[in-house]
Amino acid sequence: QVQLVESGGGSVQAGGSLRLSCVASGYTSDVGCMGWFRRPPGKGREGVAAIWRLGGTTYYSDSVAGRATISQENSENTLYLQIDNLKREDTAMYYCAATGLTCGLVGSEYAYWGQGTQVTVSS
Repeated sequence: QVQLVESGGGSVQAGGSLRLSCVASGYTSDVGCMGWFRRPPGKGREGVAAIWRLGGTTYYSDSVAGRATISQENSENTLYLQIDNLKREDTAMYYCAATGLTCGLVGSEYAYWGQGTQVTVSS
């Protein structure tokens, strides 16, 4: 089992920046890829960004490409997501997720999920 705990959410004005963190514990050696997903109010879950633990190849959704950076500190089992130039449509519950053999923005491919951290962007 892998446990994931997110932090760093909050309220921010449009145009600002936010950095989310996710700490993984447990059988982290089983994790090949980690990602960030979000669920906007009244909408379905969507993939935001993902990164291979080995090699660091990254993937981004079109909605955040150019504004977001996913990164990791493997020695600390910590995943980060920085989003700049935040927009109101970035308002959502953000979830950290981990999986073994695949990597991308498809939520069903992820086995482990955190509880989420809320991001609210106001104009």
